[in-house]
Amino acid sequence: MQMICCVLVLQGIFLSGAMADTAKVLGARLGVYPDYTRFVIDLDREVDFTHFLLPDPYRIIIDMPEIDWTAPPGNVTAGGGLISGLRYGLFKPGTFRVVLDVGQPSVVSKIFLLPPGDGKSYRLVIDLVPTGRDAFMTASRDSMQAYSARSRNDTSSTEQSADVAVSSGRPGNNKPVIAIDAGHGGVDPGAIGADGVYEKNLTLAAARELAKTLTDTGRYQVLLTRDKDVFLRLQQRVEIARKANADLFLSLHADSIGDSKHRGASVYTLSENASDKEAAALASKENKADVIAGIDLSVENSLVQSILIDLAQRETMNLSATLASNMVTELGQDIQLQRRTHRFAGFAVLKAPDIPSVLFEMGYLSNQTDAKLLQTPAHRKKIAKAVLRAIDQYFKQHEF
Repeated sequence: MQMICCVLVLQGIFLSGAMADTAKVLGARLGVYPDYTRFVIDLDREVDFTHFLLPDPYRIIIDMPEIDWTAPPGNVTAGGGLISGLRYGLFKPGTFRVVLDVGQPSVVSKIFLLPPGDGKSYRLVIDLVPTGRDAFMTASRDSMQAYSARSRNDTSSTEQSADVAVSSGRPGNNKPVIAIDAGHGGVDPGAIGADGVYEKNLTLAAARELAKTLTDTGRYQVLLTRDKDVFLRLQQRVEIARKANADLFLSLHADSIGDSKHRGASVYTLSENASDKEAAALASKENKADVIAGIDLSVENSLVQSILIDLAQRETMNLSATLASNMVTELGQDIQLQRRTHRFAGFAVLKAPDIPSVLFEMGYLSNQTDAKLLQTPAHRKKIAKAVLRAIDQYFKQHEF
């Protein structure tokens, strides 16, 4: 029985500042057999691991302690077999997540760790076999029950991610609190540019630059929902801001669409009815981020999934529109904007009923000009200064 084997060069991330005592990924391999597909992760030491299955789309989720993954980017689907895609990254502090997308219902027939031997390192081996949907759903239910039992004594996800949020100010001061949310992160890379750049990395770089620009004025206290490459649920991003009593919430993104000629920035505020088809499609895609990363958003509470827009939220929406209008004016002086710059969509991260919130699409990674500009510190500084002017104007208009 001949095996068709290829070395995977995996699409992933580089975790900076990894601790010396964390396990390191040395490589990964995909073996395609007639009856099963084998995925192997080579490690420099022994690690604990758990796994579970999720349907619609079909995924195999593997969790490990924080590890240092140094494999370069690449395409997991080149070798064929059952695996149609791969994502990995820090899911939350202490947990590194690997997501195997499978093109058809498939279950884990074997998963085990091999010790070093014959010149080989530790190897985490995952064997997948095809199955029917009913069998997959049964395996998914059983694996989720086992996973939940192991996690029953864990603290809440928000508490586990408390060290992800970073504040620039001191508790008790009277400065306005600006929450800056770097979109995507960890196992959720967001959009991927034509040159391979990840949205999650650009949003984090832009968030850090904006935080520095605001903090340096001495007028604002800044809260980053994340200051590392970690996955956050959509609900967590809002909860972090609300817990800090934030006065404004800005979520940074850089999308990708089919038209490579389309470029320019835009600013979104909340609406139950999107302002155009493109806005509706974008909001739908962003709101599925939790599902993609292995969390079913449909089970979350009403804050994220279906907040009723009452009178209090209508006032918040009006304030959000003021900030968005200011941003359009100030950004238009320095960078390329879309023709319809202020748009409306049902983004989950904009649904805090008591925090004026905007989602800022800084450009399109599918456009080479936008993608290159967003990778330059000078362009990110230009954006940050324009947003600062917009925020300054906002607080002049609304006494703090």
